[in-house]
Amino acid sequence: MLTGHPPESELLTLLRVGRIQAPERLEATNILIAGGRIAALGRDLDVPTGWPVRVVEAPDLIAVPAFIDQHVHVTGGGGEGGGGSRCPEITAQEIAAMGIGTVVGVLGTDGISRSPADLLAKVRDLRAEGIAAYMYTGSYRVPPPTLTGDLQRDLAWIPEVIGLGEIAISDHRSSQPRQDELERLVSEVRVGAMLAGKRGICHFHVGDGPRGLEPLRRLLTDTEIPAEQVIPTHVNRHRALLEEAADYALTFNACVDVTAFDDADEDDLSGFGAVAWLLARGVPVERITLSSDCNGSLPEFDAQGGYLGMRVARNATLIADWQRLVHEQVLTLDQALGLISGNVARVLGLHEHKGRLAVGFDADVTLLDSALTPQQTYVTGRCVYSQDSPR
Repeated sequence: MLTGHPPESELLTLLRVGRIQAPERLEATNILIAGGRIAALGRDLDVPTGWPVRVVEAPDLIAVPAFIDQHVHVTGGGGEGGGGSRCPEITAQEIAAMGIGTVVGVLGTDGISRSPADLLAKVRDLRAEGIAAYMYTGSYRVPPPTLTGDLQRDLAWIPEVIGLGEIAISDHRSSQPRQDELERLVSEVRVGAMLAGKRGICHFHVGDGPRGLEPLRRLLTDTEIPAEQVIPTHVNRHRALLEEAADYALTFNACVDVTAFDDADEDDLSGFGAVAWLLARGVPVERITLSSDCNGSLPEFDAQGGYLGMRVARNATLIADWQRLVHEQVLTLDQALGLISGNVARVLGLHEHKGRLAVGFDADVTLLDSALTPQQTYVTGRCVYSQDSPR
């Protein structure tokens, strides 16, 4: 599929594909990449003789914006069962093989043996391997652990930090934060993000407790914080929470993040089922995102909260649920791409350069086959995964 193996000094890449979804279908079938960005889109694009160019001939593949996963335990999650229950780190290969070009790293229950500094180091490792990686500062607990000792300084001084998360609410593993504590955290992040020129979202882990989304409802009702800054995730834990998420999204014109659980108790609570259900309840597709929670733990607890065991979440479920939404005609391909690209880029504040195939945008491109299976992944023009390459 690749024509030759050009030296590192070559500057240009020309992708010749069968179809481009930007996410809407374009007339163009060629993508010219220069300096890590999309330089041109068109048909029969050519490069002057003598210019350094790598040509990728992929007439049977579909080019789409590389996927964005906003909830990844890049350093591994878990730890609820003590020693031996920590999940492993994720690799750049595991990310890119799913067509994912951008991830946001997150700490979960364990903010003790794993720290924001560990997370930042892993994010930078992934960047060195070609993945566009970012992170949330903080973890489940309140007050959250930080890199600099201050939320606003983390946002202002650390380029990779794009928000706070995942703060746990309605969960027996959370710090049971008071309402005023949540309001103070979100306001601190908002001002810090403004100073840094970032979106500064607050990414909230929602457990299966009876309070559900009530703390976030109160936050948006009682303060001036805009809904776009507050993102609840895992809203498909159980039916009552999913119903509340639909009402929350419609009442506040807010976004909700569905998790592609690979241990969903029933199909209606899978990533596929939850997205289909929210759409049927009238939630606009633009207000829904889909993430993996991969390399986090899937713990089991008894009725008293005692630890029973765990499995490790994988990102393959994210892609399988997304494919199913298209294959079963719940969404068209261009609509479905928003769930794991354009919508996510907007939520994270990356929409001016990611989540779309357009001139001037980062050359983050995933090539899919007719079954929507990723075959190649490019991040800022660099091929970080190819199905044909030895692994």
